[in-house]
Amino acid sequence: MIRPVHNPAGRQSTQMQHKDLADARADAGFAFPSPLPPIDHDPRITIVSGLPRSGTSLMMQMLSAGGMTVLTDGCRTADISNPAGYFELEAVKQTRTNTAWLTHAAGSAVKVIYRLLYDLPLNRRYRILFMRRNIGEVIASQRAMLGLLSENADGSRRLADIFTRELAQIDAWLAAKAQFQVLHVDHAQVLASPHATAEAVAAFLDRRLDLNLMCQAVKPALYRQKCR
Repeated sequence: MIRPVHNPAGRQSTQMQHKDLADARADAGFAFPSPLPPIDHDPRITIVSGLPRSGTSLMMQMLSAGGMTVLTDGCRTADISNPAGYFELEAVKQTRTNTAWLTHAAGSAVKVIYRLLYDLPLNRRYRILFMRRNIGEVIASQRAMLGLLSENADGSRRLADIFTRELAQIDAWLAAKAQFQVLHVDHAQVLASPHATAEAVAAFLDRRLDLNLMCQAVKPALYRQKCR
């Protein structure tokens, strides 16, 4: 069952945020399209996407902490690899044949892995928060999650080539579709500058979110796979 998760305290405490969203856009240094209209009743759907282990769960955690409704079914529970939870919705995997979950998604955020973006119906409009992370770190994190102790250098290089090619393809596909607006969010920058990232995300979504609570969701200690 789809379970919308919402933190009403996030909306209330945003009254303490005095920074204008236009200033936030400039200060954060993010490049993205003009803001969407206010979305109290916005039919647009916010999609958090990217490679596996690129920071998609972290972004979902930030949105939820900031006061945005996120769609999750709780089927995949927190574990040592993701102690704050995965925030996933199993129905997303069946989007090609069953889009019923989209009827619950207007104005909310949902995690959709990058390969499944192609399955989203084009009769709706979407805002994409696309997480970017060093591909070497992504592969190392995936291997750690799977418990693979020894590294296969040739296999890692082939996987990196596949990821690089597929990311270029999805970038081109999204850019060609008017239904999508995309903000690319760098994983390393989230950890280094969580407040600037939170400001940029709130500005892109044109949404009042609790920036301080979003920052509190960022746990640098969980950044365990680093490329030096």
